[in-house]
Amino acid sequence: MSGPGGRIWRRLEAAAADPGFVSRAAREFPALSSLPEEPLDRRQALKLMAAAIVWGGVTGCDSNFGQDLIPAVRVPPNIVPALPNFYATAHVLDGFANGVVVKHSMGRPLQVEGNVRHPSSLGATDAFAQALPLDFYDPDREAEIDRRGRPADWPTLEGALARERDRLASGHGAGLRILTGSVTSPTLLARLDALLDQYPEARWVRWDPISRGAVAAGAAMAYGRPLDTVARLENTDVLLAIDGDLLCTAPGRLRYARDLAGRRNPSRSAAMSRIYALESTPTLLGSVADHRFIAAPAEIERIVAALAAGIAGPEAAGSRPPGSGGSGSRAGAAGLPAWVGPVLADLRSARDRALVHAGAMQPPPIHALAHAMNEALGGRGTTFDLIEPVARLSRESADTLPALVADMHAGKVDTLLMIDSNPVLTAPGVMGFRAGLERVRFSLALAERRDETAQASGWFVPLAHQWECWSDARGHDGTATILQPQSLPLYGGVSAPEMLQRLSSAAHIPGDEIVRATWLHPPNAAAMGSGWLAALAEGVVQGSARPAVHDRLRETPRAPAADLGGAPVAADTLSVLFRADPALWDGRFANNPWLQELPRPLTKLVWDNPLLIAPRLAERMRLENGDCVRLAVGTASVIAPVWILPGQSPSCITALLGSGRGAAGAVGDAAGVDYYPLTGIAGPVSVQKVAGRVELASTVRHHGLLAPPDEVLRHGTLRDFHADPRFAADRSAAPELYRTVPPGPAKWAMSIDLNACIGCNACVLACQAENNVPVVGKREVLREREMHWIRVDRYFEGDADAPTSFFQPVLCMHCEQAPCENVCPVGATVHDSEGLNVMVYNRCVGTRFCSNNCPYKVRRFNFFAYAHEQKRPPESWNPDVTVRARGVMEKCSYCIQRIAAARIDADRESRPVGEVVTACQAACPTRAITFGNLADGASEVAARKQSPLTFAMLPAQNTHPRTTYEALVRNPNPALEGGS
Repeated sequence: MSGPGGRIWRRLEAAAADPGFVSRAAREFPALSSLPEEPLDRRQALKLMAAAIVWGGVTGCDSNFGQDLIPAVRVPPNIVPALPNFYATAHVLDGFANGVVVKHSMGRPLQVEGNVRHPSSLGATDAFAQALPLDFYDPDREAEIDRRGRPADWPTLEGALARERDRLASGHGAGLRILTGSVTSPTLLARLDALLDQYPEARWVRWDPISRGAVAAGAAMAYGRPLDTVARLENTDVLLAIDGDLLCTAPGRLRYARDLAGRRNPSRSAAMSRIYALESTPTLLGSVADHRFIAAPAEIERIVAALAAGIAGPEAAGSRPPGSGGSGSRAGAAGLPAWVGPVLADLRSARDRALVHAGAMQPPPIHALAHAMNEALGGRGTTFDLIEPVARLSRESADTLPALVADMHAGKVDTLLMIDSNPVLTAPGVMGFRAGLERVRFSLALAERRDETAQASGWFVPLAHQWECWSDARGHDGTATILQPQSLPLYGGVSAPEMLQRLSSAAHIPGDEIVRATWLHPPNAAAMGSGWLAALAEGVVQGSARPAVHDRLRETPRAPAADLGGAPVAADTLSVLFRADPALWDGRFANNPWLQELPRPLTKLVWDNPLLIAPRLAERMRLENGDCVRLAVGTASVIAPVWILPGQSPSCITALLGSGRGAAGAVGDAAGVDYYPLTGIAGPVSVQKVAGRVELASTVRHHGLLAPPDEVLRHGTLRDFHADPRFAADRSAAPELYRTVPPGPAKWAMSIDLNACIGCNACVLACQAENNVPVVGKREVLREREMHWIRVDRYFEGDADAPTSFFQPVLCMHCEQAPCENVCPVGATVHDSEGLNVMVYNRCVGTRFCSNNCPYKVRRFNFFAYAHEQKRPPESWNPDVTVRARGVMEKCSYCIQRIAAARIDADRESRPVGEVVTACQAACPTRAITFGNLADGASEVAARKQSPLTFAMLPAQNTHPRTTYEALVRNPNPALEGGS
């Protein structure tokens, strides 16, 4: 299948170039069937959208529960009514910390913003951090200790732990296993070490379902021991990503996104970088690459071996290196893609300004070859550094999850403590973890919810949320952050270090004392000095980053079975790729409605995780979106719907993990399909169409703009920019007839740099948290009634099997000549003196004329009482923004509440209004969004508006929008232009 070259499209039907394609397009995105306009069913709405109601009941097991959310009789210090407070901490995901600042209102934690002082975030956040408030206020978090399905209390548990301590002491810890995920916390590691020293026969097992074990194993192959790589993309001229995860799952992804974007706008960068991506399934990094090469998973190893042979020498691949010429090079003659030669030449030309990155899902030999190439290119100290592993490994290399499960089945595990881990759900089905757990005499799960593992364990103890306890964690470069509690515990619970302390001794040591002991005593006391309060305030322990190490390659790694002249893998050989869900990760966020309803970057799907298949495979199997198939791996199989994803390799199927859970909570239960039973199985992969269809909710066809593509999104190449820097500018002056320029002292405006946008959706969640935007549930999304005030449109260009991708954030343009205002019969949408298109909710009577007349389709009508049905407690809403009622129109307000706060401060201090940062701007990891006062010639937004790449969306509408864009410029290799 192919679409017309040079044409931009959002849906496959828009790429049709022949009559046969029309019928194909009809199957790609069929029109939604009409649904009855019935009111929401209360029970279903509560199941889908309940979030954040504080459970008020008697726990019977925790004496501190009575303190939860009771208003303070005496106001705590430093709290001024109506003024926020900010406290530094970190968001920890898979052990790694991203520095954040939590905003409080009257002592209540409400919102998350990045910490500019933290090297892993630089002031940015991701969607997971933005969704933390709903996790914190989640009504499905547990408050009670549970013993075999029955309520228990702390005295009973303490008695059981005392008996365990006596037994473990007599046997030196024999039979004790502790299971955790990745751990970077110095305090938790210190408690683990102390416990293992106390019980020398005990074992600690580290395991993550979204594993980075191949990264460590690849470094060990290359250097003789595990090491972490810290990329320095700000110095990288040429980047080759092999199934790259730098922007989506890698530790430090926010920092990497910022550094990458800093080299991508030719109007501000002295030299624009170039990105190559080699992958089987689309990634965010591949979507913004200058060249994206699609290969079957089995062929990636052959291609990487050829690249390594051409850079690190023939010994890296055990074969003769391919030529370095153009498309007619020896690479093509060896059965390899023709692009290999030009890419090799580009990497070798860049030398120490080039970097090769392998994604975490690639096997260890690929990582070893990437290290060999980077060393041969000479990028050490320029494009990358090597540091000691930030996440500590288990003491014994044999302490792995398969070994643990084998010991459980053999009866060698007598006591098992599982800390914030859910292996009953996430462990490969072939291991039989649940069956092994039944043979363990004493098992205890420490988790925030009674998840699948907690329900199967002998004991369940609530884990304190990271906003409720003292802790610490390290960022991607080793920088440490001390996590301070943001609130008293809402539901009780203990931290992981406290739980280990209880297993070690009868003495109860508070969490703050445990953390203080880590940092105020050797070996960290010297680094901390007298800076405890400064570390809390700044969210960073100064000088705690890992220094670079100077290990050298043991020898040039060799790729296994690197027969460069061998035949390509058969086209009909299928493989399945298991990947983290962009919104749910490994399933831990399945009960968060904000994340469930967040459109996935490439598919725009919500509330589901169908199998992602290539257009060519769908055509061969006669599959349409939503058709059900049976996916079999070896002898295991699941039935799931499919979704056709342009740019997917036809030789593989992608399964996103984390959905289909049975113990996630009221929101996440039974949403989607569970693919974990298929993981870890070695066997043939087959797909067979079966009866049945699933209605899949995707926003990809919503809010379509009726305009030529070049009036919506503009792009070109670096060659175009050099020939004419204003190639994307509007050539004809817009008519000034009837234009009214607001007279106010400020002119609020926004500029969005399409060169920087990576489609990560952090802005969407930040807007939702800031502006009290409700979720609506899958059924309402199917009716095109989602409520997000900002959306990130995804476009494709070219062939549907290998298209070029584009992202474009779209929000209210705040037009100076707004067409929505002329048609409102009650004056609910009006302009203020500073150019803001504002909504007067009390006037709105729901005619929706404004929405019909908006050419940008950025208005959302509140069809039902979504906010009321969510039943969120008052404590969890942003008090600075009105919670809208049913029947009114909503849209982006440029965060007018933040503008008002800045205006009040300016009036109080008798000065002009200063900088205002919108929620979307603050969250954006790449600084793609710039907002400010256009009347201030020194403002950043004024400078951005002067970029030669600036253009307005839909200029023919003569709306004079205050939001403009900078056109996307790509930097293709001249030797590869015209095709990849």
